Amino acid sequence: MTVQEAVSARRSVRAFESREIPKESVVRIIQAGIDAPSGKNRQPWKFVAVRGESKRELVNILKSGAEGEEDREWAKWAGNSIRIMDEAPVSILVFNQFGDKPWKGRNVEQRFQDLVDVQSIGAAIENMALMATELGLGSLWVCDVFIAYEGICEWCGQDTELVAALTLGYPAENRNVRYRKPIDEVVVWKD
Repeated sequence: MTVQEAVSARRSVRAFESREIPKESVVRIIQAGIDAPSGKNRQPWKFVAVRGESKRELVNILKSGAEGEEDREWAKWAGNSIRIMDEAPVSILVFNQFGDKPWKGRNVEQRFQDLVDVQSIGAAIENMALMATELGLGSLWVCDVFIAYEGICEWCGQDTELVAALTLGYPAENRNVRYRKPIDEVVVWKD
């Protein structure tokens, strides 16, 4: 599979088979994340791979974070993400090991460095999603982990910035290409 084929084939998968993923495949996916470009070569990422019995613990933490929030719009979206994370055989939690909790104050220089680090982490997540595609797996980039931010950080033993999660599994659905804006609508050429 070429890079272009992986980019074109990658989909956000929201239904997974219960089939387990070999650990070697998860290692290859995480290695693809580690191989991502990194601003100033800081390599800010820290990954926590959750599978097996630990997955149930993570899902329970997410559900407890959503309790009492059912009427809020973001909680409705989070409920779907929790269902997907419960179904997916593997979830990889992604942390910025140089970041801090979002509610803590940061000076301007720290904020700029945070932006560089989060861009690097975004590249790592995309690399992992593309490697999953190459391996015949589906993935979903999940940001709704914020619903249980503190609980997840404590459970993982991470006192750093939680950025997102990436769920992995064998797809139980065929997702069509979603609408993308045409290039002329999103690019300004300055020749």
